[in-house]
Amino acid sequence: MSSHLEEEIKQDVYHNEAGDHHHQIHHSQNEVQHGDHALKILGDERIELTEEDDRHIRRKTDKYILSILVWVYFLQILDKSVLGYGNVFGLSTDAHLVGNQYSLMATMNAIAQLAWQPFSSYLIVCVPSRYLMTILVFCWGAAQACMAASTSFGGLVATRFLLGLFEAGCLPLFSLITSQWYRRSEQPIRVAAWYSTNGLATMFASILSFGLGHITSTSVHAWQIIFIFVGIMTCLTAPFVYWLVDSDVASARFFDEREKAMAIERLRANQTGTGSNEFKWAHVWEMFYDVKSYLFLAMTLLLNIGAAVTNAFGPTLIANFGFDKYVTALLNMPFGALQFICILVASYAAAKWKFKAPVLAAFMVPVVAGLAMLYAEGISSTFRQPVALTGYYLLAFLFGGNPLIVSWMVANTAGQTKKSAVMSLFNAGSAAGNIIGPLLFDSKDKPHYIPGVKATLGVFCALIGVIGIQVFVLLSLNKVRQKQRVANGKPAVIVDTSMQDKYQAYGSGNDVLGQNALLDLTDYKNDEFVYVY
Repeated sequence: MSSHLEEEIKQDVYHNEAGDHHHQIHHSQNEVQHGDHALKILGDERIELTEEDDRHIRRKTDKYILSILVWVYFLQILDKSVLGYGNVFGLSTDAHLVGNQYSLMATMNAIAQLAWQPFSSYLIVCVPSRYLMTILVFCWGAAQACMAASTSFGGLVATRFLLGLFEAGCLPLFSLITSQWYRRSEQPIRVAAWYSTNGLATMFASILSFGLGHITSTSVHAWQIIFIFVGIMTCLTAPFVYWLVDSDVASARFFDEREKAMAIERLRANQTGTGSNEFKWAHVWEMFYDVKSYLFLAMTLLLNIGAAVTNAFGPTLIANFGFDKYVTALLNMPFGALQFICILVASYAAAKWKFKAPVLAAFMVPVVAGLAMLYAEGISSTFRQPVALTGYYLLAFLFGGNPLIVSWMVANTAGQTKKSAVMSLFNAGSAAGNIIGPLLFDSKDKPHYIPGVKATLGVFCALIGVIGIQVFVLLSLNKVRQKQRVANGKPAVIVDTSMQDKYQAYGSGNDVLGQNALLDLTDYKNDEFVYVY
């Protein structure tokens, strides 16, 4: 595979090499106009930053950008996850759902996300984040509230589809924003900060459902009250998003001109650019012949088959262990807490040790153990509630995987359009996993859904294998980059300062290095790109 990769990539990166290299060093006016936004501010100038300057820029970015990402992603997960609690509080009964209709309706969100990904990829590049996020937030909140008015299978399918359509751009957009504002060493923790709201939203949904579920009304069902509440809360957030969010570093209102220049300089080592609104089809084509894209897609698909099981069927599985609906709602709170802890611990470990693959594989081992426990208890003649519940709680470790995959993908992809396309590919894999996962669980397999549990166990074993293959591919790509640098008169081995805990200027003492950083180049086109694993 290594020799095949080298030959495949060389054909592309060495094309017009000498002309491309000269063009990259001497930025043309056309590049400044149509390339990375940062070129308009920094150009060829190098800015000196102290460690305190670096911390100051990072703290400001956390305050104005990360805080909004955390809250909005929390709402997105909350709106998506209350469906399971709605089912516990009578949704299927009141809407007269039969057979697999609940499972099919639950997958509509993912089907819409899958269908919308090509359009989402284009919009994320061409529409400034400030406007796109505001529109998406309001529209998916409205769709969630409208689910409360749906009392039939058809109505629920339609509103669930709209919810998925407007949520489709959320994760790719947030991933792209994180890569545009933070150094690669900072990205895992920042991705974890907003993605960990999976656990917080699960806990909040449990408490919310427990409280609102006690409301008795002759005209409105408990599940309708839950849907209306979270939908309105989301819609009311949209104006604040527009007021607070900035689209990129170059347009940041909370930075003065000097701070903008420093913010851009500290991102130079990423070699992934800081933003462009020009959609480039060449980037999309490169994604399709990039081997690592398909392996990231496979990881995402496999992982989210399991995530879909817990999101759509988690409360149902607990209820089938023999608990009533109120206890079921409360027992899912520890699962949400474990999600939150696993996401933070996994991302912290990846940031601390600078390795993502070993941490990701390690977090899949408890998931395999938990599924094995659920399978063993399900086929046992003496079903034990505590063992089954422990097995279910171990599935929370899988949620440490998605933020690692997201940060791994954005750290290994350069070029605005390619990053957008790759993250849309992630969302497509996630959506496909969310479609497949619930379909593995058929109502005829109640109460313990043994065939579904067995299939999910096989999925996670396969995931561990794919992680190992990806490490081999990235090591091969780094060797190709080293040969490319030598051919261009650069050092074979360069220090990747983007992965260092303390700020260090990139290419210090070597004027040849760092000229590509603010061009809208893909990782295949940039000979200074270093892949991380």
